[in-house]
Amino acid sequence: MLAWLYATQERRVFLATRSVAHTPAEAGLAYEDVAIRTEDGEILRGWLVRHPRPRGTVLFFHGNAGDIGDRVPTAALLQRQGVEVLLVDYRGYGRSTGRPSEAGTYRDAAAMWRWLTEERGAPPERIVLHGRSLGGAVGVWLANQVTPAGLILESTFTSLPDVAARLYPLLPVRRLMRVRYPSLERIGAVRCPLLVIHSREDRLVPFAHAEALLAAAGSARKRLVEIRGSHEWGFHDSGPLYEQALRAFLDEVLDPS
Repeated sequence: MLAWLYATQERRVFLATRSVAHTPAEAGLAYEDVAIRTEDGEILRGWLVRHPRPRGTVLFFHGNAGDIGDRVPTAALLQRQGVEVLLVDYRGYGRSTGRPSEAGTYRDAAAMWRWLTEERGAPPERIVLHGRSLGGAVGVWLANQVTPAGLILESTFTSLPDVAARLYPLLPVRRLMRVRYPSLERIGAVRCPLLVIHSREDRLVPFAHAEALLAAAGSARKRLVEIRGSHEWGFHDSGPLYEQALRAFLDEVLDPS
């Protein structure tokens, strides 16, 4: 059983769907289809959600399940804050080629950043990284490689083995896990402004993960905002509280006084 769990863990972590059922058009958003080539030859498909007078761009990294079509409501919420939103599926998700892996998500994030800064010409100081759940771990990795305007971690874990050890306390999961996403080890090198958003009602990733990430972060400008609701729907369940937290952070890093 342990050998089976070890061999199949990628399939248990990366719960991708291959058909994108929703588009930004359903939310009345103007957008462009984008295709981004990674260094190892995969093609990532996604959208740049437009804003008539953008003050910056949010590069959004989604969680481990579904595809970008499931994140259209989040794109609409972010666009209301006066930014454009780059929303792209990792390899193996949606219409993107390849198979998902931890190393692959890092290559994908680097490719998205290059596309924004080199092909699109977006200034790094006007780009905010925003990761939800597993996407937060991808954002922490990228914030170690580049210098964005800010980093938002939403419902993010300290590491994947920390989550698995709590879910499977009788199994030696820390020794079995190849997919690790060690954000707690990496966040000390993050120097950009940091916003951590988490709910105490999160039953998958306990609130203590958010507190640990905040404490370990190297940024001098960091704060934790507590929201309500489940791991998957905290952003929705918290309504104005969530939106106000985003707006205040974007105001701080994109329109400093």
